[in-house]
Amino acid sequence: MGSFIQLLLVASMPVLEFLLVSALGVFLAIKRINILGDTARHHLNQMVFYVFGPALLCSYLAKTITLESFLTMWFMPINIMLTFVIGSGLGWVLGKITRAPKHIMGLVVSSCSAGNLGAMPIIIIPAICNQSGSPFGAADVCNQYGLAYASLSMAMSSIYIWLYVYNIVRISSKKQLETTTANGSGIDKQSGAATLVNIPDSERLSSSEFTQTPTVDGVERAGSIDHFSSSNNFMDATAFKIRQGLRNTCKNINLKAVLAPSTIAAAVGFFIGMIPPFRKLFFGKNPPLRVVGDATFMIGNAAIPLITLILGANLLKGLKGSRVKLTIIVGIIVVRYIILPLLGILVLKGAVRAGFVQSHDLLLQFVILLQYALPPALTIGTITQLFGEGESECSVIMLWTYVVAPATVTLWSTLFLWLLSR
Repeated sequence: MGSFIQLLLVASMPVLEFLLVSALGVFLAIKRINILGDTARHHLNQMVFYVFGPALLCSYLAKTITLESFLTMWFMPINIMLTFVIGSGLGWVLGKITRAPKHIMGLVVSSCSAGNLGAMPIIIIPAICNQSGSPFGAADVCNQYGLAYASLSMAMSSIYIWLYVYNIVRISSKKQLETTTANGSGIDKQSGAATLVNIPDSERLSSSEFTQTPTVDGVERAGSIDHFSSSNNFMDATAFKIRQGLRNTCKNINLKAVLAPSTIAAAVGFFIGMIPPFRKLFFGKNPPLRVVGDATFMIGNAAIPLITLILGANLLKGLKGSRVKLTIIVGIIVVRYIILPLLGILVLKGAVRAGFVQSHDLLLQFVILLQYALPPALTIGTITQLFGEGESECSVIMLWTYVVAPATVTLWSTLFLWLLSR
């Protein structure tokens, strides 16, 4: 019992640090103080998105990730992908059960799938390493490996968010826009006839190409049964569908999202860290570009407190946000703080038994487990702002999930430490 209480104290310290900085953000955002008002938050978000966040990713990855270290933790990117896939599946089920409105369906799925795998591990893991009762050995060794694990977690989650979550919210917003258009100017309410409104020429061409009656030797092919009766016609139809799918995919790809600053920074960080000649330019004994590496690292370190302060300020905004069904909020809390951590324990047990994760690397196992027990990613709020759908609902969801987070993250961290130290 004494060891469990000691582990509880170890796990609670970093969460309390996170809570204190978030509370400061709330204080700075109240109307009387108004240091972190809407305008200030907007500019700080821009700075974090374009400067501090990419600097944090690039510097931490370049300094802590090498090819050898990456080979020892190759399962972590797969584990993060599993958290996204499992979480999005549970979020989709939750949205169907609670009958979430179409315009926030993507928000519900995203909140269940994408955890805060960036800022929180960077805060929690070094703090646990520096505690006297930590089960991970010497503080300096723990910090060295812990920062590598946290950096990889932050990089991979950022990539998955902009490649996966971004498109979930985009598709949900697009469906809502199409529904609004169909219920508005897209339908002639008097005659009940559908009209083409603001449809690009490329889509008009695609539509006419699809409905055009094909001919062979001047004879019209009448009826779909005759059209698909022969293998040649079937191959033609299949080729057409493939072309149509590729055209739509190319049209929907958003290079700005794929090439987000954080994604580019992660790629640069991996490149420098894993290629020894480039790594020696910035790190090691008397590197020629040491000043560049140190400056980038210094700028990146500012991202963590800024992100946490912005989080606190945004939580205050959630108190004034629109109403969200209580069942949706409770459902997201249950998914993120009960179902996912339990599934995470099963995933880790299977990975250790299969040899994907070394049984003696307790710190890596802790990070893998922690990735299942964190609150939703803050980047989801940025993505909803890009599409103008579900901003206020996102603030409410973030408010309540982060209000509950200190207790749940502390309890799960304690349980994980206890399981690993047995």
